Amino acid sequence: MTFRVQVRVIPRPGLLDPQGQAVEHALGSLGFAGVGSVRVGKAIELSIDAASADEARAAARAMCDRLLANPVTEDYAIEVEA
Repeated sequence: MTFRVQVRVIPRPGLLDPQGQAVEHALGSLGFAGVGSVRVGKAIELSIDAASADEARAAARAMCDRLLANPVTEDYAIEVEA
């Protein structure tokens, strides 16, 4: 079975996010008041052939741990759809 897997990778809270700070400053400069704590991450969509959703999630987790996310500075969330 093929599963559609979405991975969201985002910098860990409390760590410097220069890209997020740049976006936050730019939004303020454009007149968008009240925007704060902007974090910029990445979204990755995968198609994974696996026997079950749990197996697809485990494969995605291994991919994140080894390549897609930096475990020291980033957190990730995985969503699996059949």
